Amino acid sequence: MKKYQVIGIGNAMVDVLSYADDAMLARHDITKGVMQLIDMPRAVALYSHIGSAQEVSGGSAANSIAAIAHLGGRTAYVGKVCDDKLGAIFAHDLRAQGAVYETKMAPMDGAQETGRCIVLVTPDGERTLNTYLGWSEFLTADDIITDDMAQAEWIYLEGYRFDGPESHAAFSKAIAACKGASGKVSITLSDPFCVERHRAAFLAMIRADADLLFANHAEMVSLYQTETLEEALAHAAQDVEIVACTDGANGAFVIANGQRWHIDAIPTQIKDATGAGDLFAGAFLWAITNGHSYETAGKMGCIAAAEVISHIGARPQQSLRDLFVTHRVL
Repeated sequence: MKKYQVIGIGNAMVDVLSYADDAMLARHDITKGVMQLIDMPRAVALYSHIGSAQEVSGGSAANSIAAIAHLGGRTAYVGKVCDDKLGAIFAHDLRAQGAVYETKMAPMDGAQETGRCIVLVTPDGERTLNTYLGWSEFLTADDIITDDMAQAEWIYLEGYRFDGPESHAAFSKAIAACKGASGKVSITLSDPFCVERHRAAFLAMIRADADLLFANHAEMVSLYQTETLEEALAHAAQDVEIVACTDGANGAFVIANGQRWHIDAIPTQIKDATGAGDLFAGAFLWAITNGHSYETAGKMGCIAAAEVISHIGARPQQSLRDLFVTHRVL
């Protein structure tokens, strides 16, 4: 048995959650429903214009890893923060879930701080992400411990990391160590705009190294530049062994071993869509590393996603195991 079921690599962030209306987004020239990169001055200015806010540890892959740890999985996370207040919050919260987090903190130098994502949630539950990467952008291959990667059944690579200047080198080192020890690689696309910025790099890595691809409808269509999700799924199924694609209220699609499953969404009153895809991926990975079928993994993913969108914040507040039992998938 390997030491870790899943190791995630991503942008270590603290989410600053606040409610906003469409008019506020328009006033600040913010495109609704997507992730936009901002610099530190913009982050400071935007923070001064939002209402009351809640600071919670986030980061896409970190949310997935936290979900696996919450379920009792053996997990670790690699992501860069600064030795500042938000960095301490991030490290504490992730370790408190039971995940191993040992990435060396960057010193406070005044030029960069711990990354943060100002998440503006509109009344319809849609989330708009304004991301200051901070130190998370400067994760390098030196932060990848090959012995750890070799001790992982799966590694989980966050698509947002493709915006980092040394992301390819870090990912390549992790992939080589993991695959060299018979591990498997999963990649999440993260965001349609991120896909547009790095489509060629995504496709190259997916086709060469990925065993499992996570995406939502918009990301999948963006990656393969198709008119419909059906067309995109057909392309994805040719590129990777396992495809897991969420589709909002339409649930999710899972394709593996020549079979395909449609998983119904769990009806939920949406309060904050932040983290839905992250929790889906976390529950899915936990399921397949604990002997469950791909169909069951998809069902567990949808249950976890429904839990996280029912409240503010991207980490589960209810026991996912209890919810799996309630829905008779565990």
